[in-house]
Amino acid sequence: MRVLICAPTSREYRAMRYALDKAANLKHTYDLVEVGIGKALSSAGVSRALTLATEKYDMLAVIGFAAAALGRKQGDIVMPSRAIHHDAIIPEGFCPEITDPRPMRGTDAETVFTGDSFVNADIVREIKARFGVECGLFDMEIAAICQVAELYDNIPVVAVKYVSDVPEAGHSEHSYDEFADAHSDFTPLLEKLETL
Repeated sequence: MRVLICAPTSREYRAMRYALDKAANLKHTYDLVEVGIGKALSSAGVSRALTLATEKYDMLAVIGFAAAALGRKQGDIVMPSRAIHHDAIIPEGFCPEITDPRPMRGTDAETVFTGDSFVNADIVREIKARFGVECGLFDMEIAAICQVAELYDNIPVVAVKYVSDVPEAGHSEHSYDEFADAHSDFTPLLEKLETL
């Protein structure tokens, strides 16, 4: 299988590049691209990579770090099974191409909620109440990347994310930075991709 690995940040790109460079006998063929942070930039980055590709990809893989709700802890590796924009405040049924959840190839029955901001404990609690969930991941790219994949012949998307912080447990952007600095080798994330 030919997989395009999408890394939102340069730190995530370097950690996956390191894992790929030291790996041997990989089952899949991987290309790695840094797509940028946030919904607009990551969408543009993925679109550019897919447009310039000389061969079709069988899957997009979004890797890196994400915040999580209570029930998860720092260091957990999660592969969510769907993605949705949490900051698209649109009346139900009015614009389903934005508000409907996107299915993903993840193995965990969790949703990743995508928005254009870091989340804190109050935002996490509001999202959980609005969507009627107790668990979930929070990022700034995945739902938008899923939409791009739909435009490119419905390429399947998987996300493999380290839980970097749990805002409801008192973690902040400093917790994220400390965790990310300590996890500069994404071999465990690559191993998850190899199981697909």
